[in-house]
Amino acid sequence: MKLATLKNGARDGRLVVVSKDLTRATDAASIAPTLQAALDKWDVYAPRLEQLAEQVELGSVPTFRFHEHDCESPLPRAYQWADGSAYINHVELVRAARGDKVPESFYSDPLMYQGGSDAFLGPRDAIPLKEDAWGCDMEGEVAVITDDVPMGVSEAEAAGRIRLVMICNDVSLRGLIPAELGKGFGFFQSKPASAFSPVAVTPDELGPAWKDGLVHLPLHVDLNGQPFGRANAGVDATFSLPRLVAHAAKTRRLSAGTIVGSGTVSNKDSDGGAGRPVSEGGLGYSCIAEIRMIQQLLKGAPETPFLKPGDVVRIEMQDASGHSIFGAIEQEVVRA
Repeated sequence: MKLATLKNGARDGRLVVVSKDLTRATDAASIAPTLQAALDKWDVYAPRLEQLAEQVELGSVPTFRFHEHDCESPLPRAYQWADGSAYINHVELVRAARGDKVPESFYSDPLMYQGGSDAFLGPRDAIPLKEDAWGCDMEGEVAVITDDVPMGVSEAEAAGRIRLVMICNDVSLRGLIPAELGKGFGFFQSKPASAFSPVAVTPDELGPAWKDGLVHLPLHVDLNGQPFGRANAGVDATFSLPRLVAHAAKTRRLSAGTIVGSGTVSNKDSDGGAGRPVSEGGLGYSCIAEIRMIQQLLKGAPETPFLKPGDVVRIEMQDASGHSIFGAIEQEVVRA
């Protein structure tokens, strides 16, 4: 089934069930007023929401036109947002550009940071930017929402705790990252509010594309109307999404409604080298930092600028028939 949260003036929005083709929706308030409420008692409410989803497809319940512009992120705020790094190619490029090697432990022990989750941007909300020098960047990712996850779960057990899948724009301020990491205490100011897709889907909606804890489909990232990235989220992943969930739960239990991200989706080129731009026949990039790192390595200096006011980022994932699965994240950068 497909679920969305519509803006209604309240912090947590209004839960609706959305048709498979993303054209219609029906109110779910008679079952659960918000997505967090549904997650809190998922075993009770999910079967009823599934039944409502079936009725939407049959046309046996009243529906209204679904507009992605009316959506909050599926969880407008969450108890926890933990972002990992499943695609080590991304880390390798960033490290290579500054002359560093990736420590061997990174291939067996996932990177993860805890992001701000008190207020996410909606999928069509603007990205506020105060200073261009902060180096605003998009990061196209896949993310999952969990049920309650006990401490110390295995990867296989964690897979059974994933309730919903969505895509993400994990906004980063690259210009603030070096000084912040240099303090030895991790990201904070350099990681402003993220945005998630209009719709979150249960894993079964992905069909065969959901395999081994990954979504085996290209993530479409466009910048100002031009293709920027088409990296496949099921390729070149060092860690699965359940592995990242298990990592997050190593020393603590996770509450229902925890969001865990994949990190920037990143593929190597067909020859095993650094990826090429889409315009040159490659799969491109899910963030600007990657192409800048490659330019640094090949040309001695980055050329592609970071985002500035007026730039528009669009992130979407389509099924094998070319239909949008989660709806689109489309955000313009504006001066704060």
